[in-house]
Amino acid sequence: MSGRHPLQQRADQAGLQVRWTDVAGVERDVAWDVVEAVLLSLQGNTDEDGVSPPLLTCIAGQGLRVPAAGSGPAYWIGEQGEELPAQQVGPDQWLAPATPGYWHWRQSERLQAVAVAPLHAWFPDRADGPRYWGISTQVYGVSASGDGGIGDSGGIAAWLPRLQRHGGDAIGLSPIHANMPIRSSFSPYSPSDRRWLEPLHGAPLQHLAEAALAVRAADPRLDADLALHEAAGQIDWPAAAAAKWQWIGRLPAWLQTHRPGHWHLIESEIAAYGAPLASWASQTAALSRTPASVQAFGQWLVQSSWHQVQRDARERGMAIGLIADLAIGFDPAGVEAHDNAGAVLQGLELGAPPDAFNPHGQAWGITGYAPRALRAQGYAPFISLLRAVMARRGGVRIDHILGLLRLWVLPRGAGAGQGVYLRCPFDDLLNLLVLESCRHRCVVIGEDLGVVPPGIRDALASRGVLGMDVLAFSRDGQGFLPARQWRASAVAMSSTHDLPPVAGWLQGRDLQWRRRLGWTGEAAQQLQLEQRQAEVRQLAAQVQAEGLDSGDLQRDALAFTARTPSVLALLPLEDAAGIIEQPNLPGTVDEHPNWRQRLRLQDDDTALDQRLSAFAAQRMPAVGA
Repeated sequence: MSGRHPLQQRADQAGLQVRWTDVAGVERDVAWDVVEAVLLSLQGNTDEDGVSPPLLTCIAGQGLRVPAAGSGPAYWIGEQGEELPAQQVGPDQWLAPATPGYWHWRQSERLQAVAVAPLHAWFPDRADGPRYWGISTQVYGVSASGDGGIGDSGGIAAWLPRLQRHGGDAIGLSPIHANMPIRSSFSPYSPSDRRWLEPLHGAPLQHLAEAALAVRAADPRLDADLALHEAAGQIDWPAAAAAKWQWIGRLPAWLQTHRPGHWHLIESEIAAYGAPLASWASQTAALSRTPASVQAFGQWLVQSSWHQVQRDARERGMAIGLIADLAIGFDPAGVEAHDNAGAVLQGLELGAPPDAFNPHGQAWGITGYAPRALRAQGYAPFISLLRAVMARRGGVRIDHILGLLRLWVLPRGAGAGQGVYLRCPFDDLLNLLVLESCRHRCVVIGEDLGVVPPGIRDALASRGVLGMDVLAFSRDGQGFLPARQWRASAVAMSSTHDLPPVAGWLQGRDLQWRRRLGWTGEAAQQLQLEQRQAEVRQLAAQVQAEGLDSGDLQRDALAFTARTPSVLALLPLEDAAGIIEQPNLPGTVDEHPNWRQRLRLQDDDTALDQRLSAFAAQRMPAVGA
């Protein structure tokens, strides 16, 4: 790039990265018309230069710069009002308290809020036992008797005894955020509000069995409708959601009539949520056809249902339990965007630049927070979000954690590749994440896949945030990496929701879909098939080198993933069940059955139990280790 473009200074001030390096290591320049469009949208989402932000962050026991500090003694004031002398270690530099928490630094009349984070995020300690493992699953797809056709907490609860038998410690969930009203397609990664849960994932039969059964028995048409959706192989989202909402919506009246004491208790618990729930319910009612009172009841139901599952998991001895999935953004027309309008990116959407698996880039249709506006608000929306997602959970998986450092933003409606990176206050966001992790005793996993900036994986690992190592990506130019070369500081997975399960990958099912959708011509597909066959041979060679050769490559690939040194391994339910279809095919909406598949897993499924047992066996420590 020769010379200096007139927009360069404004771009620098706004935090736009006009030159970036793609997944192949090639430097790319962003078109200036894209930069100009993004700058126009960012107007107003800024903080005031030279003004100390409402909240500073630091690491416990390390130095903190307090801008423009005055003279005289200073003090630290803790959350319980305790006061400690503040030690100055340099000009405007002060030694942070050794105890993590939300403190205030005070000097004369000046009071500065400071979030003091521990060095490492929380992780359970089991020095003398096996490495941790569990399953990951799409909540909506886990079918269970009486779920109304949409998987819910009851289906996850049914997995706890089986996982306990095999020594598992965790269940990774797809996002269970409150969704927008479902009128056509559905995606768990385009929520209305990440601070609240989706009522359709509440389990009437798990939590209010008598009322749930009675309501269905009293209306044969509703019961038949729900039974029809329960028997379906794929979810008809608009119809199934409408039927389940009818079911949930009739529960309060039955309780009021037949169990008034129980209903009064529920009413008091709903009231305890206060104004935040009332606001969410009224706004959600305005977006949908469901009254605010029913929305509030549905929220109570789903909160209580998931709380019961996590409590049961811990009582069964699981070290982690439920791992929530935090979506990177939210629908610009949803409740979270409305409640935080002053901090939301306006006129921009989030996405990802072109990479090896998405050559045209991705535009997700969702928005997020403007970094400078977030800083100017003392990160209040981010803190409240973390607290909501971590509450009553054992872990959180942060979708596209690279967004803590930079976000790929593009003007709404522009082509997916017509974006630019927007820098984010990485250190502050990471400090807050680690602090809330320890306060909630919640494991933190970051999806660090895609175009990964240099150094970010090491920075996250140094703070105890786990990365993700996925089988399909864990290779170099020579083939698949030996198990010992996988990161101990990452979660090992055989696949993800955006990739084909191992059985599907081995068969080239994803390549078949690409050909069916017209993404590749016949000649290109033939080359891809030949490349895949070569990759399958490489995988077979690697698992054999590891001493795994059962004759079932799919099973051996899972065992290979499990034996890596990762502190946690998660087995996708699709792989445990030997399914070939992936939950989501990026770049499609209706062309592929995204987010619609129902998994029917029986208690006497011998092959499933064998895969779980084999996976668990590989997580045991080596003899003499």
